[in-house]
Amino acid sequence: MAAVLNLIHHNLHEVRVDDTRMLFHIPSSSLFALDELTAAVIDRIRRDSLTAEALVAGLRPRFAAAAVSEALDELAALELVSDGRPRAEAAALRAPAQFPLSTVVLNVNTGCNLSCTYCYKEDLDTPSAGRKMSLDTARASIELLLRESPDEPRYTVVFFGGEPLSNLPLIKAVVEYCEARFAGLGKVVDFVMTTNATLLNDDTIAWLDAHRFGLSVSMDGPEAIHDRNRRTVGGHGTYRTVSDKAGRLLARYRSRPVGARVTLTRGTTEVERIWDHLFNELGFAEVGFAPVTAGDIETFNLTGEELAEVFAAFKRLGRRYLDAALAGRNIGFSNLHQLITDLHEGHKKSLPCGAGLKMLAVDHQGGLNLCHRFTGSALPTFGDVTSGVRHQQLGDFLAQRLDRSGTGCESCRIRNLCAGGCYHESYARYGDPAHPTYHYCELMRDWVDFGIEVYSRIMAGNPAFIEQHISPRRAN
Repeated sequence: MAAVLNLIHHNLHEVRVDDTRMLFHIPSSSLFALDELTAAVIDRIRRDSLTAEALVAGLRPRFAAAAVSEALDELAALELVSDGRPRAEAAALRAPAQFPLSTVVLNVNTGCNLSCTYCYKEDLDTPSAGRKMSLDTARASIELLLRESPDEPRYTVVFFGGEPLSNLPLIKAVVEYCEARFAGLGKVVDFVMTTNATLLNDDTIAWLDAHRFGLSVSMDGPEAIHDRNRRTVGGHGTYRTVSDKAGRLLARYRSRPVGARVTLTRGTTEVERIWDHLFNELGFAEVGFAPVTAGDIETFNLTGEELAEVFAAFKRLGRRYLDAALAGRNIGFSNLHQLITDLHEGHKKSLPCGAGLKMLAVDHQGGLNLCHRFTGSALPTFGDVTSGVRHQQLGDFLAQRLDRSGTGCESCRIRNLCAGGCYHESYARYGDPAHPTYHYCELMRDWVDFGIEVYSRIMAGNPAFIEQHISPRRAN
């Protein structure tokens, strides 16, 4: 008896853009416009139980038999159609044997001059109690990076806190050390920092610009919104100071685009208003939003209704992004910009980010943490800068997230774009960093569908936008 054809639904997802049917090939995160023949093959298999021979015969009045057979072979090769015969098993995802570290995050000071109400940092201190990283620990972190991954052509050193600029002397010493050390090896090193901007002055801005720092400023929007949570230790709002310092920075900084990072907490869903203020009024190059859904302080988590409104606002802003892109302009909406980048480059993620694999965060004592969010947490460290990385322990941890069997991620259509979500969000919500973040899966699936639509319309209406604004982004 001839085998019956079946669609492999967990590998295939369609999004209609006007009259065009876009096929999202889930295993590779690739996107195709369905031609008439391929669409007809998929529709017929979806509708009827039939053999390959019956499919060819049924479509023969419209398409040549050889063309139908060729389309069927291509769909089978993409693992979108099966005739029931056993397929070669996909190679199981295994714990990495090597950890190609290219980024180290230095937690240069636990002290911060602000007391933002929603801060997730478990090792945060007041300015006077701040525990500063020593230069010896910072140098040892750089040497660890080079020992672990001596063959990388490019490395990144991230300065984090607390407020990193509260330990500017150390940052300057580390930059001097790195520029000499990496240049001597013929390597490139980039510096990155997220700052609350309050400690910026003209001299510091000039120095950061001279060393081409990639900068992000933590700022939550107009004064009334920003000052709800971003306050001084004494409880005063910081908007006026931050906007003044950010204005100085944006007026003088030339080496790289400067972005704003917005934290959305309960009661704050005004995405378009915040973007307009930060992008159009203050002049940030990009604005990225981080919705809080699993913070340590429950009262700051967005409610389910608020999170749905945030994603609805993302889509409204996304329509504006699309209109601008078709006109050749980039309005700096980071969340959509990143999604389009992932779709364009066909990213296939088996892990949600580079934490633990390409990146580790060093706390002020030299302990190796999964990422900057975990410094000071109860999650065990994975070694230290003196004794090195505990590879077995780190590999065992990553293997837990790589194994999707028995989870909702196993057949999810965005599994290779989301990869289960943020480790720290899982840790805060479920007490387990390997647990998938299930609480907004449907919203994320809808967001990816929206991104596919926007990307498809840009490619059809103004593909030059991709070359002008998406591809160069990696080089910044």
